[in-house]
Amino acid sequence: MENGNNGKATASLVLGIISLVFIFFGTYAFLGIILAIIGLVLGIQAKKEDPNDSKARAGVVLSIVGLALCAVTFVACFACIGLFASLA
Repeated sequence: MENGNNGKATASLVLGIISLVFIFFGTYAFLGIILAIIGLVLGIQAKKEDPNDSKARAGVVLSIVGLALCAVTFVACFACIGLFASLA
């Protein structure tokens, strides 16, 4: 049981970090959104199995932050694209 929980917590942490990296790729931030959602689900599952797992807690927090920032980046990029398209 410990191996499965530790794997989910580690995967959640890694996916949260990768989702934060996608903030800098503009229109590819939708990939960060997808990865953050998967990381959030895995982190919550790991937290249910072991509530004291700090790696799972960090994965959940990073996934939430990555999800929010990627969503803002994605919307801002398409707002800029729409603005430049209306000027042309």
